[in-house]
Amino acid sequence: MNYSALLLEKIKIQASAKELSWIESKSNGGLQSLQVAFVAVPRFISKSPVLAADTINGVSFDNWTLDKLVRVYLLASLESTDKEAYTKTLDILFDTAENNEASALIAALPFLAYPDYWLLRATNAVRSNIGPVFDAIAFGNPFPKIHFSEPAWNQLVLKCIFNDKPIHNIDGLDERANQELADSISYLAHERWAAGRTIPSQAWRLVTRFMNEAILKDIEHLFTTGTAADTIAAAIVCGQSDLPAAKDLLTKQTALYEQWQNGIFSWQMVEDHQRSILNY
Repeated sequence: MNYSALLLEKIKIQASAKELSWIESKSNGGLQSLQVAFVAVPRFISKSPVLAADTINGVSFDNWTLDKLVRVYLLASLESTDKEAYTKTLDILFDTAENNEASALIAALPFLAYPDYWLLRATNAVRSNIGPVFDAIAFGNPFPKIHFSEPAWNQLVLKCIFNDKPIHNIDGLDERANQELADSISYLAHERWAAGRTIPSQAWRLVTRFMNEAILKDIEHLFTTGTAADTIAAAIVCGQSDLPAAKDLLTKQTALYEQWQNGIFSWQMVEDHQRSILNY
């Protein structure tokens, strides 16, 4: 699919005539020309927020700026027939990138040819301590959902939980939930509780399909000692779980059970509560 054309249409919605003229003058150049243009983008393109809400190839443009979108468009426009020349050009950009450039490169992964080649770059972004770079791989980016191994996926999700980041913005969050991740969330919760701390309430959504006796005890703990958001999360987990003991546990929470039956609770409610506390 010609993603560069779709990205250009999104750019045209809000770029000025002067900006479009510069973009068009660069988009038909060779690899080296586009490489230079990628670095020069902030001198010619504004940082105005991207307005269009629709996605392209599963990529969400929430919180993107126009200069980032133009950079990703230029990367998507690179001629990829010659794999060696193509990957060498992009490797140079990766190796020399400052933070904003690195964020754009990671955000562009779903539009690049030879996705397997970029897997190490993607997993390195998960390990990054640079906020915009990590956020570019974690949020609104379908690359991890499609290409990450289970351990790499779990590392991404757990890092978000550990740092109180909004896991509901991870593409594929529910589809790629797994038993190892559910057990890790339980272990992390125990460590936090022992230290008088908590984990984000919405993290418990990832244990729903993997309930066992040990995790059920964690959910019971949420009912008895958790925050308001924790108790709502616990009610949703029990209500959605196939484990009979979880259903029984919920029925014992009379008021919560009634609210669950009336459809009052949702993960969106838990997310909104988390957002109000952490202001993300």
